[in-house]
Amino acid sequence: MINKVGRDIPDALLTNGREVYQGKNYMDGKYIQKASPRTRRCEKPVDTKVVDSLVEALKQCGAKDGMTFSFHHHLRDGDYVVNQVMAAAIEELGLKDLTIAATSLGSAHDPIADYIEEGKVIGIQTSGIRGRMGEVVSAGKLKTPAIIRSHGGRPRAIEAGEVHIDIAFVAAPTSDPMGNCRGIGGKSNCGSMGYAMSDAKYADHVVVVTDCLVDFPNMPASVEAIDVDAVVVVDSIGNPKKIASAAARISQNPRDLMMAENVAKVIASTPYFKEGFSFQTGVGGPSLAANLFLEQYMDERGIKMGWAIGGICGPMVELLKKGKVGKVIDVQDFDLDAVNSINQTPNHFEMSASQYANPANKGAFVNSLDFVVLAALEIDTGFNVNVLTGSDGVLRGAPGGHPDTAAGSKCCIIVTPLVRGRMATVCEHVVTVTTPGDCVDVLVTDYGIAVNPLRPDLIECLDQAGIPHVTIEELKDKAYSLVGRPDDLEWEDKVVAVLEARDGTILDVVRKIKPYDPNKAE
Repeated sequence: MINKVGRDIPDALLTNGREVYQGKNYMDGKYIQKASPRTRRCEKPVDTKVVDSLVEALKQCGAKDGMTFSFHHHLRDGDYVVNQVMAAAIEELGLKDLTIAATSLGSAHDPIADYIEEGKVIGIQTSGIRGRMGEVVSAGKLKTPAIIRSHGGRPRAIEAGEVHIDIAFVAAPTSDPMGNCRGIGGKSNCGSMGYAMSDAKYADHVVVVTDCLVDFPNMPASVEAIDVDAVVVVDSIGNPKKIASAAARISQNPRDLMMAENVAKVIASTPYFKEGFSFQTGVGGPSLAANLFLEQYMDERGIKMGWAIGGICGPMVELLKKGKVGKVIDVQDFDLDAVNSINQTPNHFEMSASQYANPANKGAFVNSLDFVVLAALEIDTGFNVNVLTGSDGVLRGAPGGHPDTAAGSKCCIIVTPLVRGRMATVCEHVVTVTTPGDCVDVLVTDYGIAVNPLRPDLIECLDQAGIPHVTIEELKDKAYSLVGRPDDLEWEDKVVAVLEARDGTILDVVRKIKPYDPNKAE
């Protein structure tokens, strides 16, 4: 069946009431029945939930073949817990047919690729998938298609009962013996633990994994002891120095700074740029640099930002400390400046992923956003964005909160160079649709600005401000004139990943790439 963004979704996937994507507000106003968490009564007094090892915790939680284990990625590329748990389950207990439901997976989790190839991990449900695991899944070696969800779509699916978590593993920088845990106060601080909260509330069992046991009570707790079955103390849960990536730093590249300045000009031209406006920026260098120029416009107009959300970086923390933003509400920290700020800087607060971006509750923060500035691997002439697959069709990215903030904000701005290397970033059709074009409003490139024709009001704003703009087709043609039109990928029928829109409908699928045939090239 062809969906709203023109993608052909196999009918075999449309079972148990699943639908194809039909527009960003298709589910608005519909009622759902949230799943009721299953929990074990603990009436007898206990002094500690600490057990000797991950193996003991798995046994205590009744771990068996076919279960789903969940993880969160606040330590990002520095995470050790996923590998530790899966090694204990598979190598020591001999479990098989396991599914990993993680908020994101990266190169830190390359060893899991071996378990996929061995058939011991048969399912992956995640937002991000990179490194060796992305290559293995793209090659069709995972027994079932990977399910890719946004950061808002994931808690929606958990709370709706579409994802049943048997055991949730919470990587906690500090925990007390009963399981009250926080993202600060230890040696492996990650700041906010917002992604772990829904897992802990809805999983059958919860295991806290920490490398810093502190006295009871460890308050205020991000995950509370009332939801925790066991606590395991390990040597290290991860390396916090690897939380930040190169993408999470403000770019000093003149091209990026030029684009960032134009982003700020676009924002300042709209009626939403006024006292108390709300804002989120993505992690790409040009996106972060937009903060610098936006501050200048705020000073000129004598206005302040009311609140900012999202994965938080140092630049936003600095605006908070200067008093130029009222509140920062934080689901994830992207660098150590943000990690060190949460719960220490006044008005820097932690929130859950559900509160952040779940479209199936009654007030996700993303739905009150004025502006979001986001990056892209590709964007096509329908304003559809790809942040998941490379030009070769291999899984190496993450939707994250990209689709959630784009859909919820009043003005979504994509900032990206026109070309990268020899590849056109603005193209006729993206490889994979991760954020649909009806959620994207403005594109800013180093060769010009384009406004989605669905937003004539923004076109008028730019015209009144004297900001030149062109059509996205013109930008595509310019990109192709510089680097040529990309070759069409050849796909096999095998679906290796299913990409859900944030409302649970199917937005796109990723198929296995046909192997390169040198004879055909000749």
